[in-house]
Amino acid sequence: MSEAPYSLPQGGTIGPRSMSGPGTQVIPPPSFVYRGPDRRKHPTPRFSRYALFGGRRQGPRRTTEREGSFVDVYGRRLFLVVLWVALMNIGDSFFTLVHLQAGGVELNPVAKVLLGTGRWNFVFMKSILIGLALIVLAVHKNFHLARIGLWTAAGTYTCLVAYHLLLFRVD
Repeated sequence: MSEAPYSLPQGGTIGPRSMSGPGTQVIPPPSFVYRGPDRRKHPTPRFSRYALFGGRRQGPRRTTEREGSFVDVYGRRLFLVVLWVALMNIGDSFFTLVHLQAGGVELNPVAKVLLGTGRWNFVFMKSILIGLALIVLAVHKNFHLARIGLWTAAGTYTCLVAYHLLLFRVD
């Protein structure tokens, strides 16, 4: 059984053919191209091949689904915040090494352990640890706690780099 073709009334809305009248244009039903199984039957998984190659889901289908949903494509704003935190982390590593060479003391116990492995290992391991945390926060961007964590990290690292710069003026 075929479906009735749709018509375009003069008002510009699409309705069934029974609503057609003079001056309407009959539009044939769209031809569908098979693109694989319907992904909408299941929620988007946390990690999928679409996250790196060919993802299309940029947000939830309905506004009520925003909290706790996963997406395939991430926005520019999220990219800029993650990039900002990564750059502030590298700046913090650099300034930490500069201040330690000038006779400063490291108060963070985790950083103190990492500093015991050498300067390059300190920067590399700190960048890897923060990078992994940023990936987790970015993947979970539609979760309230992850958004708080991401903005807290951005604010904290910004204040920390500002504090490092302030120490230069005090010395």
